Amino acid sequence: MKAAVLATGLLAAAAQADPLFEDHSAALPDHAYTGGWEHFVGGGVAVFDCDGDSLPDIFAAGGTSPAALIRNRGAFRFDPAPLPPITGVTGAYPIDMDADGITDLFVLRAGANMALRGGPDCSFTDATAAWGLPASDRWSTAFTAWWQGNDARPTLAIGNYVDRSDPDGPFEACDENAILRPTTEGYRGERLVPGFCPLSMLAARDARNRLTLRLSNDRHYYVTGGHEQMWDIDERRFLGPDDGWQNVSLWGMGIASRDLTGDGADEVMLTSMGDQLLQIAQEDGSYAAAPYAIGTYAQRPHIGDDGRPSTGWHAEFGDIDNDGRADLFIAKGNVDQMPGLATRDPNNLLMQQADGTFVERAVEAGVATTERSRGAALADFDGDGRQDLVVLNRRAPLEIYRNVTPRTGNWIGLRLRQKGGNRDAIGAVIALDGSDAGRQSVQHVIGGGHAGGQLLPRHFGLGRAESAAVTVTWPDGSQSRHSLAAGTVHLVEKP
Repeated sequence: MKAAVLATGLLAAAAQADPLFEDHSAALPDHAYTGGWEHFVGGGVAVFDCDGDSLPDIFAAGGTSPAALIRNRGAFRFDPAPLPPITGVTGAYPIDMDADGITDLFVLRAGANMALRGGPDCSFTDATAAWGLPASDRWSTAFTAWWQGNDARPTLAIGNYVDRSDPDGPFEACDENAILRPTTEGYRGERLVPGFCPLSMLAARDARNRLTLRLSNDRHYYVTGGHEQMWDIDERRFLGPDDGWQNVSLWGMGIASRDLTGDGADEVMLTSMGDQLLQIAQEDGSYAAAPYAIGTYAQRPHIGDDGRPSTGWHAEFGDIDNDGRADLFIAKGNVDQMPGLATRDPNNLLMQQADGTFVERAVEAGVATTERSRGAALADFDGDGRQDLVVLNRRAPLEIYRNVTPRTGNWIGLRLRQKGGNRDAIGAVIALDGSDAGRQSVQHVIGGGHAGGQLLPRHFGLGRAESAAVTVTWPDGSQSRHSLAAGTVHLVEKP
């Protein structure tokens, strides 16, 4: 039976065309991520709807250049939007901090971080002091957030890179990280140590089905004994071998999380210098490195003109051809001019096949650019049901590509709503049945990527299916079930 199913899947996959994108970068305002050593890392993009027209807008980090807010006018037309000049920005994450239904931004900086309160028509005001966020002058490079219990406001985790005040730095000088917890007066900061120079953080359910904070750390600046970290949010402790957590040391840059096997537990993609490590969730709650044959390690440039190791930054799963299987984009680029690493390092577009392996299609798709890419996002910028791509580059122009892949499958979008402080139901899990590829599940979270993320309806490819059975496990553990038609974005409200 398994052989017959696999053969059927392979025949279905053969009917799909290779992914194809059109370069619309000329439609964007001029923008690049610039700066010296404090901006070798960072360079994220936040993608969200800031004006309520159901089209994703873009906030792009600028480094020493001012950050940019770019408004989507439809049909791949983009205009610069007014924004107070903010420099030193390494990244940003969209989040509704005050549950008013308008998306805000948490802005990471080499310097004091900022919380920008969203207002009507893509307006933003600095609410850092008004919301009682502690003042800091660190070099922040990672962020994630979650709602603890019935809290009206989110708990925030901030990852800080090198301690710039250490006279013996920058090597062996990783700064400490912080957890910011809501109080009646504002926020209270707690130290999260040891810190190993994180470049990405993600609060999500782990292979044990527990809410856990994952930190991906840059080994280049590690203190002795540094490694990737997992911190149990409820028990407030780092996991170790007794928990099934085996330490892994790599030059960690970004995190992407998605259930690839249909068992309800997310696999985790970790980008780095050299191998891009995919960890497969195991039944006992641990993780195992994916076999090399899966095709995701992407350790060298795939265009074949440079044999030196690649440097991976932002990674993101998304269904490019809507066949019901998650594909993977990885932004690549040299830190600056590191001679031991590839300098012409093309981005990856890894398409998942029916047998669960991935094949490289960036060249065929037209997205294998070789700038020093950093942040990125897969999002449907024109509302046609196909996920498009935006890429932020260091010292090179911002890029955007329209997905024009022919013969794509059906699709569905899901926007979650609930009452209370956690209006967007962050922490919910969406499971979908009925697509050609079997069960899919996605965690609705804030964090991961590299220095940027998105707050948009969750996108699922359906293949030939014209409807889907959707189960939402809400943050409080309750469930609701829905039968929904393909070809549109649905608002799903907690009963």
